[in-house]
Amino acid sequence: MPLRVFALTILTISGLINPVFAQLEKASVDDYDNATIVGEMGLTVTNFGILGEGWNNPDQASCRYKQYGTEREMVELMSYGGLWIGGIPMIDGEEQAPRVSTAIVDGAFDYGEEGFEFSTSSAVGDTIKTRSSISSAGTSPLASYFSLDAVSHQDLLADFNDADPAIINHLPLGIEVHLESYAWSHAFMESFVILDYTITNRSDLINESSSGWDIKNIYAGIWADASVNNMNYKSRWEAGSGFSWYDNINSFERSYNANGYPRNIGYQYDYDGDDGWSRVYFGLMTLHGPNRRGTSHTDASADWYTYYNQWRWNSPENLDIPEFNMPIDDAERYAKLSDSPFYDQDFVQSNESQPWLDMPNSWMMLVSAGPFGTQSDGDGFVLPVGESINVVFAVLGAPWSHQGSSNNFLRRQDLIKNADWAQKAFNGEDVNGNSILDPGEDLNGNNLLDRYIVPEPPPSPALSVVADDQKVTLYWDKAPESALDPVSRKHDFAGYRIYGSVKTTGNPNQYSLLAEFDLIGDDFGYDSGFDLVRITDAFGLADSIEINGHFYHYKWVNEFVQNGWPGNAIYSITAYDSGDKATGLASLESSRNENRISVIPGTPATTDAQNSPVSVYPNPYRVKAKWDGSGQRDRLVWFRNLPGNSLIRIYTLSGDLVEEIEHEGVSYTGGDLTRLPAGNTILSGGEHPWDLISKFDEPIATGMYVYTVEDLSNSHIQTGKLLVIK
Repeated sequence: MPLRVFALTILTISGLINPVFAQLEKASVDDYDNATIVGEMGLTVTNFGILGEGWNNPDQASCRYKQYGTEREMVELMSYGGLWIGGIPMIDGEEQAPRVSTAIVDGAFDYGEEGFEFSTSSAVGDTIKTRSSISSAGTSPLASYFSLDAVSHQDLLADFNDADPAIINHLPLGIEVHLESYAWSHAFMESFVILDYTITNRSDLINESSSGWDIKNIYAGIWADASVNNMNYKSRWEAGSGFSWYDNINSFERSYNANGYPRNIGYQYDYDGDDGWSRVYFGLMTLHGPNRRGTSHTDASADWYTYYNQWRWNSPENLDIPEFNMPIDDAERYAKLSDSPFYDQDFVQSNESQPWLDMPNSWMMLVSAGPFGTQSDGDGFVLPVGESINVVFAVLGAPWSHQGSSNNFLRRQDLIKNADWAQKAFNGEDVNGNSILDPGEDLNGNNLLDRYIVPEPPPSPALSVVADDQKVTLYWDKAPESALDPVSRKHDFAGYRIYGSVKTTGNPNQYSLLAEFDLIGDDFGYDSGFDLVRITDAFGLADSIEINGHFYHYKWVNEFVQNGWPGNAIYSITAYDSGDKATGLASLESSRNENRISVIPGTPATTDAQNSPVSVYPNPYRVKAKWDGSGQRDRLVWFRNLPGNSLIRIYTLSGDLVEEIEHEGVSYTGGDLTRLPAGNTILSGGEHPWDLISKFDEPIATGMYVYTVEDLSNSHIQTGKLLVIK
């Protein structure tokens, strides 16, 4: 299976050396096709320690925020990232030189080389596993992965180790790693992915020793080649677009949260925001380690702390700031994992102006934490053979909180807010963050400190959509009305909100609120009730309608929606709760992306050729109309009033066949055209698009064309003409 890692191939752009990615072979079972699809943070997770997919596949998020946003909001944050783990082997009771096992480093060129040091087994089933807390009764694509063991809306599980003997210049530390990544679709939790690592000492499996060794003072970190940029503005996949690796700034957020612990977020942003297209922060932070977390770097009672380092891509020396040098061997990598220049008072004082904030470049980032172990050892901790530690990180995305050019504390408020929610999500019952189950914190009464317990809005309802001629009908169920909040233990459902894609040019928002229906009598909201949308029987009593085996209880119709315009009609229905006055918690709303669906209205399938003859629109077709996309394959004309099963043929005036299209109205959801990704769109059944590309995969020329439509149920044929003007 091919693996995507940095290749030695280079390009020179404006005098700068830029890495190019390639697909490389790896002996064991690689799994790099899994990315988080709930929430706004799309992150590729692999089963060999690497995060991201290197921007090899435009259709897969490497580390993308917001992955369901508008073109201006959809920003890539990182090409690759990966786990680093360092420690000191205690062989025969003697401390050895530090060893560091890394998933990826600057300039890792091929499998088997130093730096690319985690692998999985060769077993066919040793791939990413998926779990989901989304009910199997729901309509989400993750519902089929429902598990009572799931922590989040999408758990991705992987196992790997550092014991592969084929890697050169690599002394294994002797560890096995179990990764569980967690992602949610809740609006207040959709901007981060949590990486929960369990690290086990299995040095007894390393050939040089049958009994293994203790590992002293373990440090774990996430290395990231962050490069904040918007591919819709300057695309890495388009030559001459102006894409650059070298216009980013890194820094370190050391403010404190409400519990008195430092956030310690390593973050990056685009230096100038790319004319408003890349005004987003990328962040990494440590959420947890074993034993007591420090409230400051000088906290003598603390057991572990977070460290931050940065350096230029593949640059061992930095003459501007010597402390920002790239580590090149295990000793230097361990030193980076276990210390930071930001805690050196001489460094801080001599760089009071933070000159790196005016040094855009291709900056690497390392956020690490330690020392870790399960047993105290005087000047640190040791991890004996067979024992494990748990270390947890978060990958964050956030918009600039204001659009000014200054990277000040106010501009980082959304980054800080998302970081605090990530910490709360991990803390669970540990409200004060001290890793102790204090009185009043045991919400479920099991005498255990349970993580990942947060207040939750009701889930979004199951949604079914019917597309019709200039009309879209939404049906949804009442499942959210029985939801129980895991913290308050109350049924606090309060209402529904219907959202649609923004129609106003220049509107920066992702959705517009189309309608809201509020529960009566709960002392919250407008008390509008549900009578306007409730499905009733002939006697006016509440009823339901069955669609594809699922029962829906509410109906709302959106009239006068334009036919045949991809991306112009996107819908979502959320549920919200009434909040909790006792705790001061505001009302929470489910994610607008949880049941998000794209619809293209159009005529329904028909066999009534006399009253509803087949036609095509726009006709004549003129290039560069408002409904066109930017590329040659983004242009569309639509055949309408089609029979449910029919065959469309397009000819030149001289009778040459240009294209042949099979139409199956009931099952057609796109997939044959660039602008209609497979399975993501609801259509009316009686319309079919054509992208003006011939059967020879070439754009057609200006001219008059003749088409025929054959009804495959009765062989009846209708004909017409289409004029294309370029």
